Amino acid sequence: MFDTFVNNGSLWWGALQGTLVLFAGGGAIALVLGFIVGAMRVSPVPIARAVGTFYVNTIRNTPLTLVFFAFAFAMPILLELRDVDYLSLAIIALGLYTATYVAEVLRSGVNTVPVGQAEAARALGMGFGQVMSLIVLPQAFRSVIPPLMSVIIALLKNTTVASGFAVLNLGSIRGNLSERPGFNVIEVMLWIAAIFVVLVLALSAVQQYFERKWRVVR
Repeated sequence: MFDTFVNNGSLWWGALQGTLVLFAGGGAIALVLGFIVGAMRVSPVPIARAVGTFYVNTIRNTPLTLVFFAFAFAMPILLELRDVDYLSLAIIALGLYTATYVAEVLRSGVNTVPVGQAEAARALGMGFGQVMSLIVLPQAFRSVIPPLMSVIIALLKNTTVASGFAVLNLGSIRGNLSERPGFNVIEVMLWIAAIFVVLVLALSAVQQYFERKWRVVR
């Protein structure tokens, strides 16, 4: 089994790098945008709530493959792009799609914070931004760590969708090796599964670390 991995080390390394870049870039966009949209979803401003609800319901109910298709094919045509960077477009597509799930996780966490705390903060003269950043979000974030990590793990596995849009990652290994001599599909799939298991275990360890840390703080 090691021959498949060792004899094609450069390809495996490039695919792993592609997966990690997709994961890191998409995750950064998803967390930042997800927190913004999540705040809009619980905002007292009706327009902000409407925009946040429309974004979440539209993107979350659209298959990820169609979101990729829109960014990989429709956007370059609409923007008249000559040199298309499919990696960057894939990162944006992953981030925008995953942000909807981050926003919903955050909204559920905000709903666990007693309403009286936000009302007391507003009575002291705090604005909505201060109430969210100083009172609500710090408490909500502790309770959303497990579901949020589930979303992040799903993002990691969703990176394989980018393989269908000319982006090198672990999901595209089988297609790249299928034309090489000595190709064994079972060995390749086992290696891919093993790598994803290691990555998911690492994310689970991060989750357990933060849960222990904030359990003490609480």
